[in-house]
Amino acid sequence: MGLRINDTIPNLTVETDQGTLSLHDWVGDSWAILFSHPKDFTPVCTTEFGAVARLASEWEKRGCKVMGVSVDGVEDHRKWKDDIEKAGGAAAGFPIVADEGLEVSKAFDMLPAESVLPDGRTPADSATVRSVFIIGPDKKVKLMMTYPMSVGRNFAEIVRALDALQTTETKGVATPADWTVGQDVIIPTSVNDEDAKAKFGEFETVLPYLRKARLPG
Repeated sequence: MGLRINDTIPNLTVETDQGTLSLHDWVGDSWAILFSHPKDFTPVCTTEFGAVARLASEWEKRGCKVMGVSVDGVEDHRKWKDDIEKAGGAAAGFPIVADEGLEVSKAFDMLPAESVLPDGRTPADSATVRSVFIIGPDKKVKLMMTYPMSVGRNFAEIVRALDALQTTETKGVATPADWTVGQDVIIPTSVNDEDAKAKFGEFETVLPYLRKARLPG
């Protein structure tokens, strides 16, 4: 059975370019993002690592750690980081897991259990290792996205989704399509009108089951 939203991530011990880490210890009390790649020194993935590196202050502001995963070795990761900084304009200060044995890729359901890395492999052999997982401080998966090799991931959307997750988890609300911080939120249907007024003040009833309000404060 693969990993699903609200499942606890496996507490794997992984080798990274920054040493040996336990996933649960690494997450600690923080939010975390795990984003994976089918091979080092590939063009789309290099731009993605650069994008994540440039967002270092945004991750820190949100109390969120980031970790890359690629199915190459530690020495390749260290060399690749030079290319990432050159192409992306920022140093990649986060760890990258060396998932040569595919333990992480299989545990997170990115590859079938029987998958192996053939000699002379290309990125196509591990093409499905192109996922993003947002993980909460409770070590549970909050969001998953998977992309094909040809389409670079939109990390502005991942920041937006992280904002929405942190808001909904702490404020007991939902967020509408395209929501960004400061916009109206959705009052859950489990909250009656009287309680909604007490909590939110004035709110807009768009439909009997769709009510919008400003977050208090």
